[in-house]
Amino acid sequence: MNEAYAIPAVAVVVLATVLIGGFGLRVSRTTSDFYVASRTVGPRLNAAAISGEYLSAASFLGIAGLLLIHGPDMLWYSVGYTAGYLVLLVFVAAPLRRSGAYTLPDFAEGRLESRQVRRVVSLFVVGAGWLYLVPQLQGAGLTLQILTGAPRWFGATLVAAVVVLAVAAGGMRSITFVQAFQYWLKLTALLVPAFFLVLTWHGAGAPPPEAATLAPPSAGVGAGQPLATSRADHPLYATYGLIVATFLGTMGLPHVVVRFYTSPNGRAARRTTVVVLALIGLFYLLPPVYGWLGRLYAPELTATQDADATVLLLPGRVLDGVAGDLLGALVAGGAFAAFLSTASGLTVAVAGVVSQDVLQARGVRHFRLAVLLAIAMPLGGALLVDGVPVADAVGMAFAVSASSFCPLLILGIWWRRLTPPGALAGLLLGGGSALVAVTLTVAGPVTSGWLHTLLAWPAVWSVPVGFLAMILGSLATRDAIPPHTTATMTRLHLPESLGAGALRGRETDGPTQHAAAAPCPDVERGRPGTDPHKDAPHNGDATPCPDARSHSAPARDRPPAASPARDRPSAPGTRPGPPAASPARDRPSAPGTCPGLPTASPVRDRPPAPGTRPEPPTAGGAP
Repeated sequence: MNEAYAIPAVAVVVLATVLIGGFGLRVSRTTSDFYVASRTVGPRLNAAAISGEYLSAASFLGIAGLLLIHGPDMLWYSVGYTAGYLVLLVFVAAPLRRSGAYTLPDFAEGRLESRQVRRVVSLFVVGAGWLYLVPQLQGAGLTLQILTGAPRWFGATLVAAVVVLAVAAGGMRSITFVQAFQYWLKLTALLVPAFFLVLTWHGAGAPPPEAATLAPPSAGVGAGQPLATSRADHPLYATYGLIVATFLGTMGLPHVVVRFYTSPNGRAARRTTVVVLALIGLFYLLPPVYGWLGRLYAPELTATQDADATVLLLPGRVLDGVAGDLLGALVAGGAFAAFLSTASGLTVAVAGVVSQDVLQARGVRHFRLAVLLAIAMPLGGALLVDGVPVADAVGMAFAVSASSFCPLLILGIWWRRLTPPGALAGLLLGGGSALVAVTLTVAGPVTSGWLHTLLAWPAVWSVPVGFLAMILGSLATRDAIPPHTTATMTRLHLPESLGAGALRGRETDGPTQHAAAAPCPDVERGRPGTDPHKDAPHNGDATPCPDARSHSAPARDRPPAASPARDRPSAPGTRPGPPAASPARDRPSAPGTCPGLPTASPVRDRPPAPGTRPEPPTAGGAP
């Protein structure tokens, strides 16, 4: 590959990322901007951003490399990565947005009302995020080494530095624009070269595609790769392990989940997911083309550990002269966009958890410090660990996510009898066992046999373990069901128009009912366009209203508003009879509202209830 074209292409991508991140700094004003872009990202922009961060080095480089080595069986990666969003759409997207949480630990604590569960979920979020970040940095090192001959640590360090600048500058709002731009860049970087490569193959009278597809890999394929032996010994089990991990792991990936908190409401979250399915489905049509062409033009890569470089090397192998150099430069720029976008999304997700649960702060300054902590550990791992194909390393992260967060989200959203002890049991047994399995696979104490296969593809057994442990643990601790479960489940499943909107009542139901119920902090936190740290009190704990009916039923179905003035109990310390002289804030809460919150309007502004006399003025209180 010609360095004279490739290096400027990478430089342009890096510069564009920094400039767009700088623009995000100008529009990011509040803490909510940094964490969830103030929950105002529309479906199309959000879908492009999600697709940009989801299509990682595994998608851009890894799938083509695995197809080159192992053949069409590896198409399950493309199918699984896409189908995972279908599962996310059906079971998780809208309820997760209605929860009003910022991160997965926020959701876990709000649903189960347990600080202990929050801490365990935080550990798994950080672990899964780091496990996913390592292959992104490794892919960057490989790409820059092929382009310039630089050592692999340089590319990993360069991507880490650019990610820190972009994320620390503008947080989630900044990264949204960066990732949307990078999705279209990645799609173009694969689509345009693929078009010219196929035209060249067709015009040169090359062997038909069946010859490349069915040609057996050369001897020694995948030597030194931890998952290659298990695929060769037990291919059917390995395929099922891949399917379970990718189908169920998508919903728990930290950088994917946090994106749905940026949608204005649950309906927008569902629409976003539908658009994402179309965008990533279009992208995943392209890596198989490169894997098939790699069998024709770069078969020697099957005997090395550089099969991930297939996409980078093909333009120069197929086309000579300036055309091959330009297309290679375009692919190199797209590859760096893949590393930067996914690493940025993961860093935002991990930094959000680190700032809230490790640094115990939510300010912008602490978020920027957490960004450095979030990228430092995976950078060290990328420099120390080598020899694992990028797509396989990402598959391990999917297995951990499927074994821990999938049971928590499915049961937490759809099963009201889930308890904190049951959730802890599932997280530790399911997610913990998967994490230990992938660690042993990379470390390499077991290199063959069924034990190695079980450790390399743990999702087949670790996901059922996670579900069973949560269900059995919850049934054994039925007295530990959180007290506000009914109100929380109501908020998760009712549309915003019936959930938060009904709290304020409908205009046709009269002013008395409209003022009767003040919204609870958690519902206010979940309302579109609100900042939980600015618009409502929040101490990290879920505080659902005791009466779920006040959140869901229309005003005409709720208990009647406060009694007329002549029937209202006297304030403490006053004589019965005329209304007390105390201010309105000392009056007992109206039925069906959250205690401790001020009523919707002062006493002097509330019109009398139908059929009652106006309240006489007090002696020393409100006029």
